[in-house]
Amino acid sequence: MMIEVGTKHISTTVVDSSNVASAVGSGGLDVFATPSMVALMEHAAMTAVAPFLAEGDTTVGTQISTSHLAPSPIGATIEAEATVTAVDGRKIEFEVEARCGEQLLGRGTHTRFVVNAAKFMSKLL
Repeated sequence: MMIEVGTKHISTTVVDSSNVASAVGSGGLDVFATPSMVALMEHAAMTAVAPFLAEGDTTVGTQISTSHLAPSPIGATIEAEATVTAVDGRKIEFEVEARCGEQLLGRGTHTRFVVNAAKFMSKLL
């Protein structure tokens, strides 16, 4: 596994009735939901490092700290970018941010760990 600092990926979504606050239960308005933004940030991080993993391995998110600074309406295109900032064995640290065009929607940090998928799933309660 040779994940380099600076590795990045951008994931994109369009705000629709399935990812707004009123639909996911995080608020009552039809604006891009914070949980949806966090999921898009995690998707960008997961996707950034996926090509570097051994067969049977994946990553799991263990921590995210982010802000949500501005609302986005239905129809808006949202981009989340994740950039690897540190790799320590199986632990990978990222800077994450989300934007709607030039507008910064949120930024923060995210931690993922590399795990063997079958071994991880065998430990479920």
